[in-house]
Amino acid sequence: MPETISPALARRIALAAQGFGSRSGTPIGIRQLTGLVNRLELLQIDSVNVFERSHYMPAFSRLGGYDKAQLDRLTTGREARFTEYWAHEASFLPVDVWPLFHWRMQHFRDRSARNTDDWSHANRPMLDWLLAELASNGPMPASAIEHDANRRSGPWWGWSDVKTGLETLFRWGDVVSAGRIRFERVYALPEQVFSPELLGQGISSADAHRELVGRSARAHGIGTAKDFADYFRLKSAPTLVAIRDLEEAGELVPVEVAGWGTRGAPGAAWLHRGARLPRSMDAQAVLSPFDPVVWERARALRLFNFHYRIEIYTPEPKRVFGYYSLPILLGDMVIGRVDLKNDRQAGVLRVQSAWAEPAAPADAAARLALLLREAATWQGLDEIVVMPRGNLAAGLAAELD
Repeated sequence: MPETISPALARRIALAAQGFGSRSGTPIGIRQLTGLVNRLELLQIDSVNVFERSHYMPAFSRLGGYDKAQLDRLTTGREARFTEYWAHEASFLPVDVWPLFHWRMQHFRDRSARNTDDWSHANRPMLDWLLAELASNGPMPASAIEHDANRRSGPWWGWSDVKTGLETLFRWGDVVSAGRIRFERVYALPEQVFSPELLGQGISSADAHRELVGRSARAHGIGTAKDFADYFRLKSAPTLVAIRDLEEAGELVPVEVAGWGTRGAPGAAWLHRGARLPRSMDAQAVLSPFDPVVWERARALRLFNFHYRIEIYTPEPKRVFGYYSLPILLGDMVIGRVDLKNDRQAGVLRVQSAWAEPAAPADAAARLALLLREAATWQGLDEIVVMPRGNLAAGLAAELD
C-alpha cells in the first residue's frame, strides 16, 4: 500500500518545492534569480499590469524586494539566460527547456497544414519574406519591420499581418525570442540566438514528455497526474506514460494524500524523489494570479481549500472580490485575497478591497500590512490607501494608520 500523507504535509512539500520558506535576508541578485527560475522551470507572461506584470511577481513572493532590472537581464536582455515559448501559456523558461517542445512546434505546424482555412496557407509569401528579413537584418520586433501589411487591423488588440506571421513562425519554432524591448518581443531566427549544440538536439516526443513531467513533478514536490500535466499543458495520455516510466526509474514515488480523493477519501498522488518534507513552513507572500501555486484552480482548492477565480473579465457588478485580487499566503495556508492597484502617477498603492478566509489567523491584518509595506517599497510607492471594502479592510487600515 502507498504511504498516506496528510494534507498539511502535502501543502508544506508543495510550497517548499516552489521555493517558499527559504528567504535568506541577503541581497537578491542574478544568482538568486537564476536559481529561482530554474527551480520553477518557467515564469508565466501576461500583459495585465494593474499592480505588477505577472513574471516579476514570483521572485518577489519568494525572495522579497529585488531590482527588476536584474530579472530583465535574465529574461529580455541581449545576453538573456532564459527564452520564451508556449509552455504554461506564454512563458519565460530556461533555454535548455526549449528543445523539449519540438513536438509541440510540430503539432502547431501540422495543425496549420491540415486546416486549409489557416491564415498561413494564404500568406506563405509573407512568412517567407519575414524569414528573409530576419536573416538579412537580424533580430527585430514586429514594429520595426517595414511592410505595407504592417498595419493594425483594429483596436489595440488587433494584430497586423506582420505580427500574425511572426507569431505563427514563433509557434512553429521557425523564429524564437531574442528578448524584449519595452515588453515587445524581439524575433530572431533560432541560429541567431541558440547554440548549434542546442539546435542539434533531436529529442523524441516520448523522451521530451518524460523530461517535462519530471521537471513538473520536481516543481510541484507532490501532485496528481493532472497537476503534472497542467504545468506544461500536456495531454493526459503521454503524461501517464511518463509517470509510469519515472515511477519505474524511482524518480516518482506513489503515495496517497488524505482528503484528495472523492468525498474526502485519500487520493492517488506522486512524491518527487528529491522533494523536501519540511516540518513547518513560514511563507509570507502576496501571489500573482498566474503564480504556479494557484494557477491551477483545482489544485489550489485541494491544497488550501481556497476557491479562486480571477475577475478581470467579469463585469464589475458581478465581481465578488475585485478586478485583480491577489491571494495572500501566510505560513502554509492561503488566508485571503487583496485587490491591489499600483497608482504610479500618485505614488500610491491602492488597496481596492481586502478579504480574509474563514480560517484566517487573528493577526492576518497585521501580517498583511507588513507585506504591503514591503510591496510598496519594492514598487517605489510612498503611501498605501485602503478602501473600506472587504472583511479585512478595516483591520488592515488600522494596522497601516
